[in-house]
Amino acid sequence: MHIKPAGSQASAKGPAEYFTGTVRIDPLFDRDDPARASGATVTFEPSARTAWHTHPLGQTLIVTTGCGRVQRWDGPIKEIHPGDVVLIAPGEKHWHGATPTTAMTHIAIHEKLDGKAVNWMETVSDEQYGA
Repeated sequence: MHIKPAGSQASAKGPAEYFTGTVRIDPLFDRDDPARASGATVTFEPSARTAWHTHPLGQTLIVTTGCGRVQRWDGPIKEIHPGDVVLIAPGEKHWHGATPTTAMTHIAIHEKLDGKAVNWMETVSDEQYGA
């Protein structure tokens, strides 16, 4: 057993090639092989969001504060709130982030397949975000 003290891993700014707006990523855990799971707390300022992306083994989002949005490719934008759990299927193209007026924080958990947890794609346009 190993206990990672809270705050023992440095916060990072979400890189502009994968995020629009101000995003902070606080790592929670990253397991070593043969385990594959990793998790982080991600905070999106109003209007901030991810680029379109997929996860080879899916992703689970647990909203902890604020109000957010999530959308799968060719699907409607859905609003998410504290306590909501979003289950994203393996390979499902999607994005997630805050609403235009409210920040949102979620815990993101996913697994690596052959060392890779995410496949980043194009940014979410303002038109797509506001649809």
